[in-house]
Amino acid sequence: MDRLDNTIRPYAWGSTTALPRLLGTEPTGEPQAEMWMGAHPGAPSRTDRGTLVEVIDADPERELGPDAVAKFGPRLPFLLKLLAAGAPLSLQVHPDLTQAKEGYEDEERRGVPVTAPHRTYKDANHKPELICALTEFDGLCGFRDPQRAAGLLDGLGVDSLKPYVDLLHARPEEAALREVLTAVLTADPDEMARTVAEAAAACDRLGGAYAPYADIAHHYPGDPGVIAAMLLNHVRLQPGEALFLGAGVPHAYLEGLGVEIMANSDNVLRCGLTPKHVDVPELLRIVRFEAGDPGVLRPEAGPDGEEVYETPIDEFRLSRYVLPAGGVTHGLTLAAPQILLCTAGSVRVGEHELTPGTSVFIPSGEKAEASGTGTLFRATVVI
Repeated sequence: MDRLDNTIRPYAWGSTTALPRLLGTEPTGEPQAEMWMGAHPGAPSRTDRGTLVEVIDADPERELGPDAVAKFGPRLPFLLKLLAAGAPLSLQVHPDLTQAKEGYEDEERRGVPVTAPHRTYKDANHKPELICALTEFDGLCGFRDPQRAAGLLDGLGVDSLKPYVDLLHARPEEAALREVLTAVLTADPDEMARTVAEAAAACDRLGGAYAPYADIAHHYPGDPGVIAAMLLNHVRLQPGEALFLGAGVPHAYLEGLGVEIMANSDNVLRCGLTPKHVDVPELLRIVRFEAGDPGVLRPEAGPDGEEVYETPIDEFRLSRYVLPAGGVTHGLTLAAPQILLCTAGSVRVGEHELTPGTSVFIPSGEKAEASGTGTLFRATVVI
């Protein structure tokens, strides 16, 4: 069992206070956006035995278990994070496994450097995600019903949005959403910047359901992603609630602190709210133009006090234990690798006393028990 020393990523959208508050450290004044736990080569967790990449590479079957190696290969297939958004992240979508493999192989054939700013596929893997709120957490997830999106845009009273409103009313769902998103992302930049400025002013004036988009426009003035965001469902998670983000679903995190888990990949296609490259043709190929409820998840009670966030993904499985004062010891031994993260209280796992923001890696089959008072998240795989 290895205590993890984890890297904090200082992305510009990160909160300056949320992670320090959880960790009990002094804010530095700089953004602290994500703390990574896992074996991602960009920032692997460190242990007394070396980085987690080195530990797993030395003996994959011992660390991950033969079943996990047979199913996912000799690597940890998930990345666990603490994510602290102080400003909106880019509006984005992820490919499915087939699309990722095809896209990666195509860019490799064409000799696009993996570090190039216009490179879309960094690897051949998909990137489904789950975000579980630790505080109230705002995000965008999936398309609104076109009629509801039309009503929201029409309510702004901006003349240059009228063609989008008409399209949303007139066309079938998939065609309406595709045509409007395409039009927004391919519009003349100067004209779109003026439209966004008018829309932002109206959002500021109207407030209410428009308030999230006023805030987005404040952070990304003139960005076409502001209009694209209004096509999506706005979701406010309460602590303990979660969202699963599958392939092709456009989404963005706006503000809040949460535990995030994802398949180990860097494949992101951006739709807006970013100065980075937007590959519009490839984006339109990947996006699923389907309206629907974003599907807020709540944990389902399992055996021995485990509460599971059910998803259709095998590369990761997230659950939690809420341990009351004077509670019993919980057995955590699995024939699979796992990372345990404390987010509240004080929880003893083996010889390690975990406090908020601290974590351990437990190799497959290693005996593990948890006791104490607090909240413990468990990340593992389905085999």
